[in-house]
Amino acid sequence: MSSAAVTRQSVLHGRAAEEAAVRLLLDRARQGDGGALALLGSPGIGKTAVLDLAVTLAGDFAVLRARGIRQETHLPLSGLHALLHPVAGLIRSHVLTWALRLGRSDGGVALPAALLEFLRELAGAEPVLVCVDDLHLLDAASREALSFAARRVAGERIALLFTAWDAAGLPGELPGDVPVRTLEPLDQAATRTLAAELLPGSLSGDLRGSLERISRGNPLALRELVESLSAEQLAGLAPAPDSLPAHGRLHRAHADRLAGLPEDTRFLLLLLAADPGLDTATLILATEPADPLSVLAPAERAGVIRAEGERYVYTDETVRAVAYAEAPLARRRAAHRLLGDLLGGESRRLARAWHRAVALDGPPERLAAELAAAASTAARHGHPGPSLAYERAARLTGHDASRAEWLAAAARHAWVSADFPRARSLLTWLRRPVASDSSRGQAELMYGRLELLSGNADSARDRLLAAATWLVEHDRLVGVKALLQAAEASYLAGDIRALHAIARQAAVLRRGDDCVAAQLMFEYLEGIAATFSGRHRAAAGPLRRVVELAAGVSSPVTLVWACVASLLLGEDATAIELSARAVDTARRRGAISVVPQLLESMIQAQFWLGRYSSVAAHATEGLRLAQESGQLNAAAQHLAWLAHAAAVQGDAESCRDRAHAAIELAESHGLGIATTLGNWALAHLDLSIGRPAEAAARLRGRHGNDHVVIRVMASPHFIEAATRIGDRRRAAAALRVLERWAASTGSPDRLALVARCRALLAAPGETGELFREALELHRQGACRFETARTQLLYGGALRRERRPGAAREHLHDALETFQRLGAALWSERARTELRASGEAVVHVSPAGDPERLLTAQQLRIARLVADGATNREVAERLFLSPRTIDHHLRNVFVRLGVRSRVELARLLS
Repeated sequence: MSSAAVTRQSVLHGRAAEEAAVRLLLDRARQGDGGALALLGSPGIGKTAVLDLAVTLAGDFAVLRARGIRQETHLPLSGLHALLHPVAGLIRSHVLTWALRLGRSDGGVALPAALLEFLRELAGAEPVLVCVDDLHLLDAASREALSFAARRVAGERIALLFTAWDAAGLPGELPGDVPVRTLEPLDQAATRTLAAELLPGSLSGDLRGSLERISRGNPLALRELVESLSAEQLAGLAPAPDSLPAHGRLHRAHADRLAGLPEDTRFLLLLLAADPGLDTATLILATEPADPLSVLAPAERAGVIRAEGERYVYTDETVRAVAYAEAPLARRRAAHRLLGDLLGGESRRLARAWHRAVALDGPPERLAAELAAAASTAARHGHPGPSLAYERAARLTGHDASRAEWLAAAARHAWVSADFPRARSLLTWLRRPVASDSSRGQAELMYGRLELLSGNADSARDRLLAAATWLVEHDRLVGVKALLQAAEASYLAGDIRALHAIARQAAVLRRGDDCVAAQLMFEYLEGIAATFSGRHRAAAGPLRRVVELAAGVSSPVTLVWACVASLLLGEDATAIELSARAVDTARRRGAISVVPQLLESMIQAQFWLGRYSSVAAHATEGLRLAQESGQLNAAAQHLAWLAHAAAVQGDAESCRDRAHAAIELAESHGLGIATTLGNWALAHLDLSIGRPAEAAARLRGRHGNDHVVIRVMASPHFIEAATRIGDRRRAAAALRVLERWAASTGSPDRLALVARCRALLAAPGETGELFREALELHRQGACRFETARTQLLYGGALRRERRPGAAREHLHDALETFQRLGAALWSERARTELRASGEAVVHVSPAGDPERLLTAQQLRIARLVADGATNREVAERLFLSPRTIDHHLRNVFVRLGVRSRVELARLLS
C-alpha cells in the first residue's frame, strides 16, 4: 500500500496532535532512536483508534500487540503471554520461556532483562512496535517488565505504545519516565465532522445539539448514540435521546468500573450524582458515624471523582450519569429523600424541594407547589435549574391551570439558557392541555421567540403578534414586550411598513404610570419607527430617553434595546458600556440565549470606532455561541461582521467565504439586515481592489438588499464607488440621507464621513477645504482606519491636481496606519498612489517573529495547524472553507520560510 493510501485511510478526526506524536515515535524508532509513549484518557475517547493508526503506519515494523483484560489481572504474566504468543517460537531465552510457561517470576531483573533482549533480537531484522491497550488492566509482573523495557530502548529500533485510563486512577501503574499524552474530548468541529461521517445527510439542529451534548466529545459515545437512533428520531418525529444507550459498550464500561467499588462508596457516589453541588459538610451528615473521606477514597483512587475546593466532583460527567442510571429506583428515591432532609438554608431551597419531589416525599400537589415556588425564587436570583423544577412540578400536579402555567415557565427558562430542543418539546406538551388565554399566549410567545432566533423573520413576527393579542389583556408588560420583539423581527427583515404598524399598535397601550421597563420599550418603538422613516431628528428624543432609562433596568434583553438606541445616536462608547453590562448580566444569570444578540451591538460599536480586531474576536465568539445553540439568525449577522473584518484586513478569500455564507443563510430566513451586511462587506472588498462598479452595484437598493439602516451606514462606501464610476446622481441622493442621520448624532466620526463624501462630489476647487474639514473631524473622533481612508482619498485628489509633495504627506500617513492595522489591500492602494506621485516605494516585509510576518487570521490558522489540527478542522473552527485554509496556509509557509507542518510547529513552539 502506498504512503498516500495509508494516510487517507488513517485519518482520525480531532487527533492530529496524537497522530503527529505517533509518527514521530515510529520515525525515531526506524532511525535507531527508540522510545515509548503512553496515551491516557477515559473509555471510548479514542485511545484504541490511535493504536490502530500506529499499527497502520508501522507497515515496515514487526508488531506485537496485547490488551489488558480485567478477568486476567490477577494472573501473573498473562499480559506478556498474550503479547508474545504469536512469536513464542522465536524465543531463545530460557528465563523468558520458563516464566511464560509457568506464569511465575522471581521478582528480580532477570525476566525484564530477558524481555528487553528478545525485543532487541527481533529489531535486528526489522523495527519493532509494541502496542499494549489498557495497560492498567495488565497483571503487575507484565507491567513491571514492560516498564523496564520502555526505559531502556533508547538507541534501539523499538517503539512501545501504551494506553490506559486517566492517570488519576493509575497510581504506580505507568512507567514514571515514559512521556504521557492525555486525549481530550473532541472539539465541536471534530465532533460534527465525525457525526456527518457516521450519519450522512443533514441533521436537524435539535438532534445535532443533543448528540453533541450527550457525547461530550467522546467518539464511542457519539457512535453508539447514532447507532441507537430510531427512524422517528432521525425524521424529527420523536424526541432526541437524552442519555447514552444503556446497552452500549461505553455505558457498560463505566458501570463495570463503578461495580468494582465498595457498596457504601457507590451510595455516596449516588448522592453526588443526584446533587452535583453537594458539599463535604452535607456528606459528613449523610455518612455519620463513618468518615465520608475514607468512604470515597476508593472512588478517588480509581479516578472516578476528584476533590475540588470544599466538594467532590466527577472527573467525567458521563460517569455521573451512569452512576445515577445504574442505581435501582428505590435506592435513587432513598438518596433523594435523604438529601431533602439534609439540605438546609435559603440558598439550597430549590435543591431541597427538588429532592423531595423526586423522592415523592409527601402529597404530590403539595410537593409540586413547593417546587414551583422554589423555582420562582431561584429564577429571580439568577440560579440555574428552574426549568427542570417547573417541569417536574407540572408532572406532579393534577390541575390543568397549574400545569399549563408551570410548563410555560419551564419552556421560558429553557429558552433563556439556550436549551431550544427542550423548550420546543415543552411547548408541544403545553399546547395539548391549553387552560387559559394566558398560557396559550405564553406558548405562542415562546414559539415566536424561537422562530426569531432560528426561523423565518416574517413567521416570527406573525407568531409574536398573535402572542401579544393573547397576552396584553392578562399581562400588559409581557404583551408589550411581545410587540417589541415582533418589531425586532420586522427590523431584521427590513420591513418598514410592518414596523410602523406595530409601533402604532403599541402606542395606544401606553399609560402614564408605566414602570421604567415599559417606558423604555415604548420610547424605543417610537424612536426606531422614526429612524426607519428617515426622521432622525424626531427619533433623537425618544432614543435619548431610552438610554437615560437604561440606568433603571437590569434585564439583558431590555439593555440591548438601549445599546441599539446609543448606536443610532452615534454614541459608540455608551453602546459598548451598555452591551458589556448586558453581556455580564446575562452570563451571571445563565441567560446564554441572548449573548449572541448582545454581542452584535458591541460589534457594531467597535466597528464605528475602528477596532476591527475586537470586531473579529467578538463576532467569532458570537458565531460560536449562536451555532452551538442553533441561533441561525444571529449566526448570519456574525458571519457578515466577520466578513467585514476580513475585508478591512484584505483577506479576500475569508471575506467572500463568510459574506456568501451569511447571505445564503439570511436569504433563506428572510433577514434583510444580514443580506445587506454581507453585500456591504463584499463591496468594501471590491473598493479595496479597485472594482468600484461592482461595489456600487452591490450597494444599490434592491430586493433583499434594502435594509434602510445598513444602507445608510454603508452609504460612504456607495458614494465613493458611485463617484468613481460617474454616477453622481445616485451618490448625491445617498449623501442627503447620510447627512440627515449624521447631523442628528453629532458624532465626529460620522460627520467626518459626510465631509469626505461632500469632497468627493465637490467641484475641483472646493475639494481641499472639505477634505481638511473631514480630517479635522477625524482628529476629534476615534476611527483611525477611516482617517487613513480619507487621507488616501485626499492624497489621490492632490496628486491629480499636480501637487505631489502635498499628496505624499497624506499618503505616507495613510500607509503607516494601514500597515499598523494589518489592512493589506489598502496598504497596497496607498503604495500605488505614492508611486504615482513620483516616490519610489519599496515594500519591506516586516522582520522578526511570526506575529509581525503574518496577518491576525494567518497567525491564528498557523497556531491551530501547529497544534495538530487538520485543514478541515481549522476550517470548521474558523467558519471558512477548506479551500480558503489551503490558500492561507500556502501563504503562511511562504512568509515564514517553512516547508512542512513539522517545521511550522517547531517555529511556533
